[in-house]
Amino acid sequence: MIRTVVLGLVEAVCAITTAWCVASLGADLLAERTWPHENPLPLAILAAALLMRAAAVWYTQATGHRAATDTIGELRRAVVEKNAALGPRGRSGEAASTAALATAGLENLRPYLTGYVPQLALSATVTPLALLAIAVWDVTSAIVACIALPLIPIFMILIGKMTEGSSARSLATMRTLWAETLDLVEGLPTLRALGRAKGSERIVADLGERHKKSAMTTLAWAFLSSFALELIATIGVALIAVSIGLRLVSGGMELFPGIAVLVLAAEVYLPLRLVGQQFHASTDGLAAVDAAFEVLNTTAAIEAETTGTPRLRPAPDLAHTSIVLDDLSVVGRDRLAPAHLTCTIRPGEITALRGASGEGKSTTIAAILGLLAPTSGAVTLRTAQGETMALNTIDRESMWAQVAWLPQRPVVGPGSLREILEHALPTDADTTSRGAQKLLEQAAHATGLDAHVIDVHGWDVELGRGGTGLSVGQRQRVALTAALLEAKPLVILDEPTSHLDGASEAMIVRLLETLREGGSSVLVTAHRQALLDIADQVIDVRAGEVVAS
Repeated sequence: MIRTVVLGLVEAVCAITTAWCVASLGADLLAERTWPHENPLPLAILAAALLMRAAAVWYTQATGHRAATDTIGELRRAVVEKNAALGPRGRSGEAASTAALATAGLENLRPYLTGYVPQLALSATVTPLALLAIAVWDVTSAIVACIALPLIPIFMILIGKMTEGSSARSLATMRTLWAETLDLVEGLPTLRALGRAKGSERIVADLGERHKKSAMTTLAWAFLSSFALELIATIGVALIAVSIGLRLVSGGMELFPGIAVLVLAAEVYLPLRLVGQQFHASTDGLAAVDAAFEVLNTTAAIEAETTGTPRLRPAPDLAHTSIVLDDLSVVGRDRLAPAHLTCTIRPGEITALRGASGEGKSTTIAAILGLLAPTSGAVTLRTAQGETMALNTIDRESMWAQVAWLPQRPVVGPGSLREILEHALPTDADTTSRGAQKLLEQAAHATGLDAHVIDVHGWDVELGRGGTGLSVGQRQRVALTAALLEAKPLVILDEPTSHLDGASEAMIVRLLETLREGGSSVLVTAHRQALLDIADQVIDVRAGEVVAS
């Protein structure tokens, strides 16, 4: 902003100098019959002023684009980092909506930073200085300019009031469109298998039509405002020109100030006209900034809520630590899920969380991992020596280092299958090529990865982001194999058999028993009876109604 204001002052001085030089050359040529080569000083100053103004405009735009890129990148990084820090249950919206905001949404801020802000600085520098120069040369023209000048911001305010909220609605429509389209693409194989692929096309087409209408409405208002501002500026310059012409004809005005005022009159209105033109192009970006700061402010409040007391204590050894849930409740969309859950997850056992979809099983896991704060109740750790530690007093990184977590949608890739699994090997494992290969083959055989993936694609198959190239069930097996290789004290599996057949389910049951025999504590959410049968304890998770205090 400081650089833009300084360069705006340079442009104002160059504009006034240009008007003086043109008026001097014109008066000498028309009144005195003096050719420019006889008095070359005004021509030289004119060339220098034009070059300096062009350089100032170029430098303003060049540095403005770099500054805009830095600012947009800073906001984008802040939004993504805040959402990532809060985990899967951050209240800032769905992942697709956040992606739309962080990419195309914040990119709409560029016209505001590179167009609107510089023109606003020019209107605060060039316009008053040009008006002052006109007043020095001709007071009457300055009065005429002052009468027409306030009409431009007045019309800008009126049009802005009429279009208020349209950009916010356009951004909301775009974010919804992104979210719906991403969900459709991710679920397309399932929809095709069920013969429902055609039905979702109408939803996306309807959202696209709404977004098009919103964008066209904003564009129509932009054209209308530009037309109104151009008309007012043209009328203002025309009034000054008519006044000067009449006085020149009647002999009431000299030629030099008349030409200087005519050249400079357009500079008085130009910055305000460009501000009006850039205003509507920048409103989408401002709406995105409002949405970004809403995310940052909301997530900051949640982060403060979930952080509480600084987590300075290292986590105890989870292989000999019980996890105690005391009256745990978390507010979901319209109810508590879970509601008033009290239980103890004992080390070295298989614990199954049972409940219908939406009752709060995955939310319970997120609370145990410290990814969200419970609405009421507490999560504590109780060591074998009887020491009790609240979860919000423990360093989460030291706890996560002892946990292997397999969510419903496991994160796999990018990279080759071999690289992904070798990365999961514990640090104390045999890392020689033969030793690592033996460990990988044993784990792959235990999870059925060898028969379902390796025999089909090979060890060196390249996986894209999110495991692209494999089916959902195959990704599940890759994640299970990685969890087995990590051999962490606590293994958490969220519906590990949801995408597998009966034979594969039996293999997963044997895998969980192997983990238990190896000394790991296993926490699993389950609907199927086979997983419930091998559990040392089954905990029923239920939702409940929110009771106003």
